[in-house]
Amino acid sequence: MRVCGVTWVQVFGAVLQGSLFGVVGLFPPRYSTLFMSGQGLAGIFAAVAMLLSILSNADKSSAALGYFITPCVATLGTLLCYLLLPHLEFACFYLNRSQSDNVETAQELLSSTDKKNLEAKGKSEEIQERSSVLAVFKQIWLMAVCVTCVFAVTLSVFPVITVRVQTVYKDSAAWTKVFTCVCCFIVFNAMDLAGRSTPSLVQWPSKDSVLFPAAVFSRLVFIPLLMTCNIENSRIILFSHDCAFITIMALFSFSNGYLASLCMAYAPQFVRSKDCETAGTLMTFFLVLGLALGASFSFLLGKLV
Repeated sequence: MRVCGVTWVQVFGAVLQGSLFGVVGLFPPRYSTLFMSGQGLAGIFAAVAMLLSILSNADKSSAALGYFITPCVATLGTLLCYLLLPHLEFACFYLNRSQSDNVETAQELLSSTDKKNLEAKGKSEEIQERSSVLAVFKQIWLMAVCVTCVFAVTLSVFPVITVRVQTVYKDSAAWTKVFTCVCCFIVFNAMDLAGRSTPSLVQWPSKDSVLFPAAVFSRLVFIPLLMTCNIENSRIILFSHDCAFITIMALFSFSNGYLASLCMAYAPQFVRSKDCETAGTLMTFFLVLGLALGASFSFLLGKLV
């Protein structure tokens, strides 16, 4: 029953995620980045919970209970907000407006020429059918490859390599205790969130620029950089200081969030509005594929260090 429940959660989550990426693809890129930022915020929440658990010196049973209660409280808060939303003055105003008022207002604002163009466009879109999955993939294959590469590089070294990096200040028991949590998880999630949020302000390189795939594949350099940090019993250590590791982690996580958000925002722009949902579903598939490839490759990298 437990395995079946987890499987259904993953299935419905994948369907919802693919549909949302398709829907937000109809809007400016900043809306896609806001959706990606929500995912990054979840990572910070988990990292802070981990830090509080370490600092509280709680036993395993108490820590497990705390981890279980926290999402329950968050879910309850979300449900209350959902129930209160229709009662807000702003929501009531728009929910109570009749459809006829909207139509009359739109007719007053539109000229006769604009209405003819919109009607012709609507008829043409109704006649058009959705493209096949293969046809959509041919239009977004570059973004699909890029998002796969972004997450494959990230999961190949995070966290299997990064959690093995140790501080040079081993005399400080307190810092040694929280070093991995702070420098690995909190730094990664905070900078990843910053990277996911940045495209709402700046989108560079553009989707048609050759610099975009170049920037994505240049992240491969982070694999040897992180593997040569201060890892115990490592064959090669080039960056032993804590500041070097934090700097590499910050750039590594920021580029992950930034480039991943751009990939997900750019892909629906290559297809028609009717095919945005298919494009979003495909991008979600390749995102998960990147996670799987990175996780598989991490076993080999873990043995190399």
